[in-house]
Amino acid sequence: MPAAATISTIIVDDQRSVRALVRASLAEIGILNVVEAENGLQALGILSVHAKHLIISDMNMPELDGIGLLRAVRSRPMTAKTAFIMLTGRADGTLVQEAIKLGVNNYIVKPFTIDGLRHKIEAVLGKLT
Repeated sequence: MPAAATISTIIVDDQRSVRALVRASLAEIGILNVVEAENGLQALGILSVHAKHLIISDMNMPELDGIGLLRAVRSRPMTAKTAFIMLTGRADGTLVQEAIKLGVNNYIVKPFTIDGLRHKIEAVLGKLT
């Protein structure tokens, strides 16, 4: 059982308000070690320097979208095993299936609840303490 406080996380979303909502929700769960990126390219820059336990990424972003980020994360030895939860504003079956093929660990549809986010994280990382 991982302690929530030990989980290092990156939130990737082009909307500041969504990043703030996810950050606040993670804080409610006890996950406080959080950094943010506005798009997949910025996230890759951060991930190349600082390893993370969990990536929570929007699907639709400029520059490098969530699918492109997932593909890049899974192709790099340093990040290949990092837990990846896709955050999407729509339950687009085709995109979700593509993300599953690329190795996404879980996905959550916006809007979400704190309990829903906790459940998705626990499904990937195990029960949080």
